Amino acid sequence: MEADDEIYANGGDDTGRTRPIVSGEQLDIEAYAGLYSGRTKITRLIFIAVHCGNPSMEKEALRMAYDEIKKGENTQLFREVVQKIDDRLGPNYGMDNAWCETVDRRAEQRKEKLENELNAYRTNLIKESIRMGYNDFGDFYYAHGALGDAFKSYIRTRDYCTTSKHIIHMCMSAILVSIEMGQFSHVSSYVSKAEQTPEALDPTTIAKLKCASGLAHLDMTKYKLAARKFLEVGPELGNSYNEVIAPQDVATYGGLCALASFDRTELKSKVIDNLNFRNFLELVPEVRELINDFYSSRYASCLDYLTNLKTNLLLDVHLHDHVEKLYDQIRNKALIQYTHPFVSVDLNMMANAFKTTVAGLEKELATLITDNQIQARIDSHNKILYARHADQRNATFQRVLQTGSEFDRDVRAMLLRANLVKHEHSARTNRKL
Repeated sequence: MEADDEIYANGGDDTGRTRPIVSGEQLDIEAYAGLYSGRTKITRLIFIAVHCGNPSMEKEALRMAYDEIKKGENTQLFREVVQKIDDRLGPNYGMDNAWCETVDRRAEQRKEKLENELNAYRTNLIKESIRMGYNDFGDFYYAHGALGDAFKSYIRTRDYCTTSKHIIHMCMSAILVSIEMGQFSHVSSYVSKAEQTPEALDPTTIAKLKCASGLAHLDMTKYKLAARKFLEVGPELGNSYNEVIAPQDVATYGGLCALASFDRTELKSKVIDNLNFRNFLELVPEVRELINDFYSSRYASCLDYLTNLKTNLLLDVHLHDHVEKLYDQIRNKALIQYTHPFVSVDLNMMANAFKTTVAGLEKELATLITDNQIQARIDSHNKILYARHADQRNATFQRVLQTGSEFDRDVRAMLLRANLVKHEHSARTNRKL
């Protein structure tokens, strides 16, 4: 294979392949929202409306959020959405004071009933009833959007749990509310607590805990740990955790975090050859293809996928803050892997493969060289990157010489000691008699 052919095989324009690239189509909000249920469905729709920058998408997301809120009891969230709609969707999507008053009045009556029941349980000191009372309060507060109070109520059930299943239920409730509040330190804490009672964990609950732990690591930018958790999610998850995360998210979050943090061997063994995770990747073919392209050194195609996915990923409530950082890490890894096999690389060809200018590529490579991630030097005049591979032969000679010197020194010391013993020469301390 000629040098030029090698460069193309390692990331150039592979024109012989006729596989379609995912188009950067506008997000199908209805299909996206259909993946979720409960409060996360509403918060994701509101997030899209606020961040999409597209008036038609914004209105569609707000309309769906409005309809979804009317199915529940959260009047505070309803008022927020009505304010965001700002009379742009016609009379059917305006302020409904009658609905708010009815819901709030029922809420007051429900709260009073729950307080009376809980007080009666406390008087009778029935642990299971008290636990259920606090749990009902947690559900009540969660339904009405008082997440802080919901969290406190769920946590209070801890002192009245009598079985391992009760502990798991308390932990899962606390995790759900903590994710909604964005308190991921609490998420990690209650995942650990739940995992301390393995005898009560079924495969579906284990899969949910892996997802929650993955989200917590993602929030803390611990991408390698996040990837490992998402990759461990079992097929039992299905759609059972759609009040938090969809199986498509597991594939996307896990795939991108793995690309950004795993080395080539881990990518092959833990992602590409992972049968469980492959089932998740089938749900998001674009992510599956970009991972395969990256591993096969088809960087131009991989970067096309990433570019087309970026707009929609920025509308993801959990991923949006990490997209730029993940993309930078993936691109840097691609640059490093591209240069690794070669003694010299033509920067014009490399810039073409990475869809950038030669000047821009030089800056990226200079940064990686400065950070000691690429062992090379740049010939700016001829636009060539020269690798500085370690001189193994010279290093071996140096080690041999050092070993010889150490051996010579040790032998001389042994001979000296032997002669001293042979001539019975020993140092004596002068003593005064």
